Amino acid sequence: MTTTVEEASVDRIEEAEFCSRVETFLETHCNRIGEDQEMVGAEDADVIARMKTFQGSLVEAGLAALSYPAEFGGAGLTKRHQELFDQASKGWHLPNSALSISHGMCLPMLSQFGTDEQKSIFMPDCISGATIWCQLFSEPGAGSDVAGLATRATRDGDQWILRGQKVWTSGAHYADYGLIVARTDPALPKHQGLSMFIVDMRDPAVEVRPLRQISGGTGFNEVFFTDTQIPADWLLGGLNQGWNLAVAMLMFERVSIGAGGGAMNANRAPGLIRLAQDLGRSEDPLTRQALADLWIRERIRGFIGQRIRSAVQAGNVPGPEGSIAKLNGAVIARAIRDATMDLVGVTGQAWATDTDGGDRWAVGCLSASGISIAGGTDEVQRNIIGERVLGLPKEPDPYKGAAWETVPRN
Repeated sequence: MTTTVEEASVDRIEEAEFCSRVETFLETHCNRIGEDQEMVGAEDADVIARMKTFQGSLVEAGLAALSYPAEFGGAGLTKRHQELFDQASKGWHLPNSALSISHGMCLPMLSQFGTDEQKSIFMPDCISGATIWCQLFSEPGAGSDVAGLATRATRDGDQWILRGQKVWTSGAHYADYGLIVARTDPALPKHQGLSMFIVDMRDPAVEVRPLRQISGGTGFNEVFFTDTQIPADWLLGGLNQGWNLAVAMLMFERVSIGAGGGAMNANRAPGLIRLAQDLGRSEDPLTRQALADLWIRERIRGFIGQRIRSAVQAGNVPGPEGSIAKLNGAVIARAIRDATMDLVGVTGQAWATDTDGGDRWAVGCLSASGISIAGGTDEVQRNIIGERVLGLPKEPDPYKGAAWETVPRN
């Protein structure tokens, strides 16, 4: 099928009009990257409320969940529109960071694996920000080895009974719902006896305990489930298909960390170059080399993102390219930390006022290392790349094929 000059011209006009609408919205509702930005903490109910209000404005403008069907709360447009929005919003701070897991990880899972009933019930409120979602994977005894998790879900009539503990759950303290992976058949090998469920985080049988981080924040949590009841029709995907869903969700997470939109993946090299110029450091050869390396890494991130978007546009779940993006994103985070702290010096370690940006530099520095852990450690990403891209042999597993309940655990 060929495209006529007239059709191509119409497409360009429509794209230009859409981009103009996006720019107008951003200028009205957002700040540039580097201007005042709100961070979500344990007690910031007012910040959460403002983020929900912003998301509501995005929905009213027809700019939320652009490629998701209108019948489930989306804008009903195309992935090309989402790509144009992401390009236009680079350099802008969208004040909806509390929804990054909701929209970057949980929403695509609901869309891809949910029943029509589940989509109708949960997707519209997820898109509008009326509900916030979290991901519940890691456990005290199952971090990098997520498949070794011990949280149990037992069928009891028309519901499932959930018992166990999760840890390092981002945003659990303000989440309304979560996607949890639990063991539904301990007699099967560890990868085969898992299922994914939707869980109500507001249930009294769910206890959330914030964890204090080195940065002073409490964005991560321990979550305890004590005979928590889950409706049978809140099973996502098929029974004992949880590992396949977990892998898909982890890839969405890695893409979000390594090549997603928003402030997390905004290019920082231009701002650091200006900072170096302002501080009289732009002619220092070591500074120039560090900033050039960062600029190159961020350009590479853009190319990886283009490849991932092409795969998604073709209807595919991100594969090992998600691990490449995530690993590169972790390297970039550390490079930004090192370059920034070298430039700002003691201002990023001890500051006298709230106006010199020292607290922001310090939090960014202390948080950078966490990017190497979230969504799977750098070592896990290298293993995935080695096995699935380079074709290297897998690490030996002496318990492969053995029932989970027979495998020794600490």
